[in-house]
Amino acid sequence: MEFSKSIQVAEEAREEAGRYPSFVGDLFVGRIRWELIFPYPDQDPADKKIGDEFLKKLEAFLKSKVDADAIDRTGIIPDDVMKGLAELGCFGIKIPKEYGGLGFSQINYNRAVALVASHCGSTAVLLSAHQSIGVPQPLKLFGTPEQKKKYLPLFAKGAVSAFALTEPDVGSDPAKMSTTATPVEGGAFYLLNGEKLWCTNGTIADVIVVMAKTPSVTVNGREKTQITAFIVEKNMPGFEVAHRCSFMGLKGIQNGLLRFKNVKVPKENIIWGLGQGLKLALVTLNTGRLTVPAACGAMAKKSLLIARDWANKRVQWGAPIGHHEAITSKISMMSATTFAMDSVTWLSSAFVDKGKIDIRLEAAMAKLFCTEAAWRIADDTVQIRGGRGYETADSLKGRGEEPIPVERFMRDARINLIIEGTSEIMHLFIAREAMDPHLKRILPLLSPRTGLPEKLKKMMAAFFHYAVWYPRQWVYLDRWRNHAKVSSVIWRHIRFIEKTSHRLARELFHAMAVYQAGLEKHQQILTRFVNIGTDLFAMAAACSRASYLAGQGIDEGCEELADLFCKEARLRVEREFRAQRENDDKMIYRVGRKMLEGRYRWLEEGIVK
Repeated sequence: MEFSKSIQVAEEAREEAGRYPSFVGDLFVGRIRWELIFPYPDQDPADKKIGDEFLKKLEAFLKSKVDADAIDRTGIIPDDVMKGLAELGCFGIKIPKEYGGLGFSQINYNRAVALVASHCGSTAVLLSAHQSIGVPQPLKLFGTPEQKKKYLPLFAKGAVSAFALTEPDVGSDPAKMSTTATPVEGGAFYLLNGEKLWCTNGTIADVIVVMAKTPSVTVNGREKTQITAFIVEKNMPGFEVAHRCSFMGLKGIQNGLLRFKNVKVPKENIIWGLGQGLKLALVTLNTGRLTVPAACGAMAKKSLLIARDWANKRVQWGAPIGHHEAITSKISMMSATTFAMDSVTWLSSAFVDKGKIDIRLEAAMAKLFCTEAAWRIADDTVQIRGGRGYETADSLKGRGEEPIPVERFMRDARINLIIEGTSEIMHLFIAREAMDPHLKRILPLLSPRTGLPEKLKKMMAAFFHYAVWYPRQWVYLDRWRNHAKVSSVIWRHIRFIEKTSHRLARELFHAMAVYQAGLEKHQQILTRFVNIGTDLFAMAAACSRASYLAGQGIDEGCEELADLFCKEARLRVEREFRAQRENDDKMIYRVGRKMLEGRYRWLEEGIVK
């Protein structure tokens, strides 16, 4: 019953698809919209100039004022750094100029976060959490004129914001949220009570957007959970920072446990309206999570620089280690993967600036792909550096070597697979959205609330749709219409993406036909479908960007990098398709359940308990 309620709450918060096109969404139904990504949407020169000028000042500040190793060591971002960031306008990068902000595009904002991330992960998270998911973003999207006028100028000047959704006993299940907001004084105010955990910037934030349950309403005879977003100021009585959390990496972030005890919040501080909180959170995260792949790409580039330098400098067995195939192969794949990460990140960012494109799946895939890739690259960089990769920068410096912070980069990179949607949740989210075109036609036929005449009508509509759609997944014409001049190397991969998109659409449809409503429980199957789609998206982005750069005369191996990435991605795609037919999913699940039941306790002998 609880699981059903959780699904219901999540479904009601979903955005309606169909208003704007989605490259990834169409990819799952066997339709490639090449016109959306060819030619590659490069940044407008005037906008790039604005970003270049800002990044030049920001880089100088980072080099002269931000000691990333000291921040990692002490866990504190100094006051003079906070002040300097505010003076540069870093807390108002995305805030419109009319409110005192810089009013930057999504691309320039992500470029700024990426630059900071390449130097200090803690500082990058401070800025990202503040304006990607903190109060400024939901206010820009859904705030009233009064709310914007009151708060946005404060943030532009350096006030810090945060986003409070997660609770100690609630991860990704909003139905179990326990923080409540009770109306008092005829609804003029709400009393906020509860706890929020892992709230980044929460311990130092001046203003926080807090999600809380407001009284349920009855819709069509059913109780509907209401989750509402409130603007809470730190000086409101009853607000308490109960604990600052400490983590494996990102030692300088101010993340903690917050308590609310009868915090009196005026109704004017509700963002978007009663019951819109969870949908607000999901919409905010769509563009908000794009700073994560941008930061991951920057960390990958920094790792690549470190690995290349060390592989040329370090001599073993009579030659630089970079000349040994085991190391060269790592650096080769790091290079190709970094190119693909960049391609996916800036394509998705351009979609945001362009508008009129549904970027939910693109943003989720960018986050999933880049975080997983960045972790592998961080791991490979530590391996290439060997003992020096495992040693801290302070220790290296203490014995007279260059303080290269590879182990810090690795610690900082690990959280990216968890924050703003774990890899597991990203897989499920993407799978749910990928199945949505089919579910819209099928679910009404299974619903007891759909009357017989309506069922017959929808059944006929579904029959005629699939009578046309399904054969087209087997016999089709390529949708490529010379959207850009591409080389034969890139063309081969374009043909593969087109063909595989139809295969993916067929096999996803077959799985839905076999498992029907139970498919959501077969998460291994869904994960493989999403992995295939993610690789196809990354291949398409890499091909588009390589073709664009080659056309601009920037041909320093861009097509070779895209070609290598695509060849390796094709191998992964084929493995995933094969695993859908030949796998040990049932046995894996069975063994896992037995372990949970204590059947293999003997494996735990010989350890300190």
